[in-house]
Amino acid sequence: MPTKVLNWGLLSTAHINRSLIPPIKNSERNELVAVASRDAEKARAYAREWDIPRSFGSYEAMLADPDIDVIYISLPNSLHAEWTTRAAQSGKHVLCEKPLAMSVTEVDAVHEAADRQGVVVAEAFMYRHHPQSQQVKLLVDEGHIGSLQLIRGCFTFQIGNMDDIRLVSKLGGGSIWDVGCYPISYARFLVGADPDLVYGWQICNDDGVDLQFVGQMHFPNGVMAQFDSSFQTPFRTQIEIVGEQGSLEIANPFKPGWSNILRLTRDGETKEISVPGEELYSGEVEDMADAILFGGNPRISLEDSRGNVATIQSLLESASLGKPVRFD
Repeated sequence: MPTKVLNWGLLSTAHINRSLIPPIKNSERNELVAVASRDAEKARAYAREWDIPRSFGSYEAMLADPDIDVIYISLPNSLHAEWTTRAAQSGKHVLCEKPLAMSVTEVDAVHEAADRQGVVVAEAFMYRHHPQSQQVKLLVDEGHIGSLQLIRGCFTFQIGNMDDIRLVSKLGGGSIWDVGCYPISYARFLVGADPDLVYGWQICNDDGVDLQFVGQMHFPNGVMAQFDSSFQTPFRTQIEIVGEQGSLEIANPFKPGWSNILRLTRDGETKEISVPGEELYSGEVEDMADAILFGGNPRISLEDSRGNVATIQSLLESASLGKPVRFD
């Protein structure tokens, strides 16, 4: 068994970091050793607050440090691909917050850098590692609701701060990139394929950022998927999976916890299935350690990430054109 402990560095001081810090610190195979910011004093203050041994006053300084094994990137969406590529080129393994990139061209650049340097790069869709997601996939694959026909999903919430970076086009804002990516990813995860035809509608702000998005996806095997995402609608999160013999409802699909209930309806009867959980973000941390220490791909491969980014690009194109777009 490999005995190496992987040294992690946080590239940015974003709010989402607080979800990753405890799983890294609680892991026997991972250790949080550094944080980087473009403001040296901000990095030092953050390191003191979270009891992180070292801080860097630039991202470049962290990437140049030979003692850092893994970089966690939580920058604004528009910077994900650039700094993931630069980290991989520096020989660092990378866990990057979703979305990994804003275009398939950017994903391909990340993939090329990772392959050239022989490093692991993974997109941080934390729900995919949770036992609930694995149980849902098993129930569908084993035919408990019959042949898959339809998937419905939603992820919405209201943004009250008009200065939120998620409302800024140049920073990669938009509800589809921020939360719509989850039901899109979930549908692709269940079907095990990319859609072949998509149709999207959006309501945008003056900066061209979608505040609401509604999309449909048709898959090659005939399965249909529908989803909506929004920054203007009250909090909603759900997945419904419909088969020819029944349906499965997941009330908390994207941020499941320690105790979870699935509702399986078949032959007019509904039963609740209890699924024990785990700390939500620990799965992606340990998955990175597995891929790095034992070899092989992380659970969310770069090919999978490319498919999700390509789907979102096609949906945005459809919404812009006002007509369906065939997925290539």
